[in-house]
Amino acid sequence: MARILANARKRLARQTRRFARAEQGATAVEFALVAAPFLMLVFAILELGLVFMVSLTLETAVGDVSRSIRTGEVQMGGGNATTFKTAVCNKLSWLGSKCDAALQIDVRTYSSFTASSGASSTLNVPPSMQWDPGVPGSIVLIRAYYTWPLITPLLNTGIGAANGKRIIYAATAFSNEPYQ
Repeated sequence: MARILANARKRLARQTRRFARAEQGATAVEFALVAAPFLMLVFAILELGLVFMVSLTLETAVGDVSRSIRTGEVQMGGGNATTFKTAVCNKLSWLGSKCDAALQIDVRTYSSFTASSGASSTLNVPPSMQWDPGVPGSIVLIRAYYTWPLITPLLNTGIGAANGKRIIYAATAFSNEPYQ
């Protein structure tokens, strides 16, 4: 019995030395250690690119559609917050049907551009959205807030997203044209 145990110990020691000297699987082990962080970084870069693309698209859409308020087309045509939001969502068509639920539009008038400057600098979503496109000569501030869900945990902490969602913000301020 002692002889069997001694042979088993020798065999185990021999296999352990051979395993320690082996280099055939080193690349696979190194890849397994590096693959997860590398893939996480790649997905974070791709998702950050999507966030920037949504941001630029939202900014362009708000700028384009706001022209209908500036020229009085919305006011004269009986437009409202829903039709304006639908027009912005149509410009964001590549997002699909998610736009209607994720987009909030706030349109307010101010007495001067300096009065509107404090309102446009905040990234916090106002508790209630307003719709006041104004009259000819009014100073109008349009703010759009789009809630974009984030998937990559690294990006959630990196850009300060709450509950895995990032608020994407676009604004434009102008003086209405003297339409009739």
